[in-house]
Amino acid sequence: MADKTTVARPYAKAAFEEAKASNQLAPWSETLRTASIVVQDPRVQRLLGNPAVSNAELAKLVGDLAGPQLDGQGRNFVQTLAENRPSRLPPRDFESVDELKDEAEGVIDVTVTSAAPLEAGQREALTSALQRRLKREIRLQCETDPSLLGGAVLRAGDLVIDGSVRSRLNRIAYELTA
Repeated sequence: MADKTTVARPYAKAAFEEAKASNQLAPWSETLRTASIVVQDPRVQRLLGNPAVSNAELAKLVGDLAGPQLDGQGRNFVQTLAENRPSRLPPRDFESVDELKDEAEGVIDVTVTSAAPLEAGQREALTSALQRRLKREIRLQCETDPSLLGGAVLRAGDLVIDGSVRSRLNRIAYELTA
């Protein structure tokens, strides 16, 4: 069975191309973020793939719950998804559009998990270094995990840089026992 991301990609790419062609990336992103929130609601999740709910009813429900934040193009996108993949209606489809938008705009989300909270100067220095290395604008999210003991773990898309003390100790322990 195909990975949900792989299945979502063609729909997301089509929505992204439409938004890009009409120079509406930001509004599309907001519209689809709203739809993503709606389809993650447990009540809506129970209806996905339910044979008693038609595709049109499902699309209308998502549109009604999203309200005016889901514009005409967004409603058409939801309708297309409901008709073609009712049991797997987003939210991954919607998130994929945001990822494509960020890529086109040269932005990447980076999560840094450190043993202790980072100070403002450390965050700025890290952001600057990552911008030079990745050649993209950085949206930095900071988390703390005392179990790292020291250092940090950086995640940017598929890239993971583990500079934690815990990881180093695990490597040493592995080499000593191997």
